[in-house]
Amino acid sequence: MVLSTASSLSSRDTRTSPAAEAEPSPFSCLTTAALTLNPPRPGSLRVPAGSRGGARPVPGGADTAVLAAMAAASPAAQPPAAARRLCSRLPLVEPFLFLSTVSLSLQGPLATQYLWDRLGAEHGYHGDNASSSSGCGNSSAGNDPLRQEVEVLVSRWNLYINLGGFFVDIFSVTLFGPWSDSVGRRPALMLSAMGMALQAAVYLLVMYLQLHVAYFLLGRLLSSIFGDYNLILAGCFAYAADTSDKGSRTFRVAILEACLGIAGMLASIGGGYWRRAHGYINPFWMVFAASLAATLYAAFCLRESVKQRKPAKLFTLSHYKAVYRLYTAPEHRSSRIQLILYSLCFFLVVTAHFGAKDLFVVYELGYPLCWTSDLIGYGSAANYLTYLSSLGGLRLLQLCLKDSWVAEIALISNIAGLVVISLATTTPLMFTGYGILFLSMAATPVIRSRLSKLVSETEQGALFASVACVQGLSSLAASGVFNSLYSATLHFMRGFPFLFAAMILLIPAAIIGSLEIRGSKDDYSHFSPTSPTDG
Repeated sequence: MVLSTASSLSSRDTRTSPAAEAEPSPFSCLTTAALTLNPPRPGSLRVPAGSRGGARPVPGGADTAVLAAMAAASPAAQPPAAARRLCSRLPLVEPFLFLSTVSLSLQGPLATQYLWDRLGAEHGYHGDNASSSSGCGNSSAGNDPLRQEVEVLVSRWNLYINLGGFFVDIFSVTLFGPWSDSVGRRPALMLSAMGMALQAAVYLLVMYLQLHVAYFLLGRLLSSIFGDYNLILAGCFAYAADTSDKGSRTFRVAILEACLGIAGMLASIGGGYWRRAHGYINPFWMVFAASLAATLYAAFCLRESVKQRKPAKLFTLSHYKAVYRLYTAPEHRSSRIQLILYSLCFFLVVTAHFGAKDLFVVYELGYPLCWTSDLIGYGSAANYLTYLSSLGGLRLLQLCLKDSWVAEIALISNIAGLVVISLATTTPLMFTGYGILFLSMAATPVIRSRLSKLVSETEQGALFASVACVQGLSSLAASGVFNSLYSATLHFMRGFPFLFAAMILLIPAAIIGSLEIRGSKDDYSHFSPTSPTDG
């Protein structure tokens, strides 16, 4: 009777839920497991005995026929093996993004500090900040030519590693992104997290065996072949678009970006103290473990968001053509123009963000700030805290302002904070700049949401692949321009790259404001001054 009741509940759930065909109900999983592990004994199964409501035992030979009838009446009663594995999976991509961001946030500052220590030791410089609690030591350290040489070398190696990675990354992301529209988001997410785990493994080998720092470039190339962190972002935001409507999409994207802030803040606070207490090896084992955990979560715990999946070739030019057609299709010309303009805004905003972020650690290590490892951790945590403050500010400002004006306020916050940081010569002033950036990350979720609303539902996958491509290009431009600019301006104004980033942000602020004003005028033009006629 218990098995019959469970089967009837499973059948009722299948008829009433539109998603039942894609995801089996929990009752169907329980029924299948019970029939598999504990089959009924002959004669123990009872079925209704007609109109009198009694029950009679089924002869042993009829058990198989009854079970077949139950399976025919309820298609979900015995789902296939692939469907049974989905019973315990979760429709939440946030844990995957959290683990991946923990890995990246630990790896970035620690890799830069390791380069500083290794290159400084190779060139005979022993006044490194990472191993000392006194920072630069004295004011004359800023004029030390050997120190400046080490600082330039660290900046250049960061440039080489980022350039090499992004040259590969820009092609792999636009390949895996459209491919995930057919085969699903999970395979792309698994591959990208696995690539980050391989990169961490290579970094560990460099530290254990004291290999040349050029092997850092090899690790980055391995990660970029599988999409690197840009594919993780593209897949997660595409997953959010698959599982949300247009009304809630902006805030859902902001929640994902808040996950970036929480993970980055925790990793930054712990990373500095952990490095000082145990060196570089143990924190990088954590980087490897977090990437591996993200891979396992995507493989076994994450529910697939693409409902209509079909096999598709990976190595084909059709994936690149899908992204290209998104911007060249002749229909809806006004929407395509806005798509191009908002993509340009996204490119400039992310370029300024990545360019400044890549230089924060080197800027804080140098004179006159001379930050130690724990202060660098606090600074990175303050930088990541802007994700949370931007989420709260976005939610509050949406109550009285349109999304475009929220983005304008966020850009003003970003510009003001970068100007203060460019002039910072003391630790309090540097943290003041971080504080002014409290709304700076509210612009990117607004731009992502506006881009998503400009295309149809069938173009969402290609859209986020193109956004990942734009993000890869912006990272490439940021690595090339800002690291070179920092090396060139180090001798007369160390904070000039941050001032340059603030000037770049004036362009998207002007574009977004112009589009919003023009859209408001078009809305008012629909009203006719003539009075309505009588029906």
